[in-house]
Amino acid sequence: MDLAYKNLLKSFVDQAIHEDVQDGDHTTLASLPEDKLGEAKLLVKDDGIVSGVEVGVEIFKQIDENLEIQVLIEDGSHVQYGDIVLYVRGRIHSILKAERLVLNVMQRMSGISTRTAAYVKELEGTHAKVLDTRKTTPLLRFLEKRAVVLGGGVNHRFGLYDMILIKDNHVDYAGSISKAVNNALNYKKENNINIPIEVEVRNFEELNELLGCVNVDRVMFDNFTPEDVKKAVQLVDGKLVTEASGGIDLQSIRSYALTGVDFVSVGALTHSVKSLDLSLKAKLI
Repeated sequence: MDLAYKNLLKSFVDQAIHEDVQDGDHTTLASLPEDKLGEAKLLVKDDGIVSGVEVGVEIFKQIDENLEIQVLIEDGSHVQYGDIVLYVRGRIHSILKAERLVLNVMQRMSGISTRTAAYVKELEGTHAKVLDTRKTTPLLRFLEKRAVVLGGGVNHRFGLYDMILIKDNHVDYAGSISKAVNNALNYKKENNINIPIEVEVRNFEELNELLGCVNVDRVMFDNFTPEDVKKAVQLVDGKLVTEASGGIDLQSIRSYALTGVDFVSVGALTHSVKSLDLSLKAKLI
């Protein structure tokens, strides 16, 4: 866990706890004595890839550093119904305060990892890799993209700051592919910015125009058929990193991967995911 991720995680957990608890878990405070001790197991009720374990541990520890946590299954592992991910022991008040937040985060992250793994499986035998997108939940992007990696996928840009991605609207506003690229190259030079440039193309006319440009790193074939992606990859001939995008699903991704494209981006990895079913089962000790 690098320092930037660790700081982001701590800040997220602080805000999430405040949102949920504020001046107290009044149900627990009203119904249970504060000194009561207990144990709980985090139980898997579905088959898939578990992720968010390190986040769950961080939540437990920020709520109560005296909680004892025994992790049995690490992030990115295959799980099945009945598996126990971890045990937590300590004050019941602390366990109950953390319960829903831990489950919400881990269920969503595990759902993303599980879906990503299904896409990755479809790419076996090809050199293509599956990419995520910016179609993420605001302020949860760092966790959702972490879940993609744990499922075997690859992260695309994290935001608007770490890549110049010239898309259809940029091209239309600029007037052409060439104008948009030249503007971007001038901007990089004037501001001494060293980030890659990717350009989305909608047809072969735009692709041919792009191939006449210099100092571009990647091309995105937007809403091309697999047959057209194959032709486009041959035209690029290794001059640029290639990416296919646009409505690609689990049924079609392999046909795109077989074209020789380097990456296939899939918004559905994060924007419409079914959470993995997990629960926290408690007992007294």
